[in-house]
Amino acid sequence: MTGAPPRGPEERLRDTLARLESDVDLWVATSGSPGGVYLIPLSYLWDGTTFLISTPRASVTGRNLLADGRVRLSLGSTRDVVIVDGTAEPVDLAHLTPERGDAFAAKTGFDPRELGKSYQYFLIRPRRIQAWREANELRGRDLMRDGHWLG
Repeated sequence: MTGAPPRGPEERLRDTLARLESDVDLWVATSGSPGGVYLIPLSYLWDGTTFLISTPRASVTGRNLLADGRVRLSLGSTRDVVIVDGTAEPVDLAHLTPERGDAFAAKTGFDPRELGKSYQYFLIRPRRIQAWREANELRGRDLMRDGHWLG
């Protein structure tokens, strides 16, 4: 433990939004009958309301998200974590705007559009977002519930 006092809700929200904007990778946890429970790191683009990820359609993550759109994301370390529960919907290349595809490629350094149709984009809408650093921040860790920011 660092002994630092817990952050207030405004500071915690500000820190979380900064992390969503600046980080490039996150952990993606999925479950489903095709592949079972699965955890993988992926790059993402945050647009202020949704996450955009891409993975091979035939991968365990791709199959799981196509079968069951429930997803859990994690950013940061265990002592400064952001957890996101959300729903993922597939976005076909034909429906991905060039601007969004370019923004994803610029942010992540990876352009799935160049790899053919084997890659699938997913748009993830957060339903719940939590953030905490230490045990003293467990109270008040919910920053979003039911898709709405708190406070």
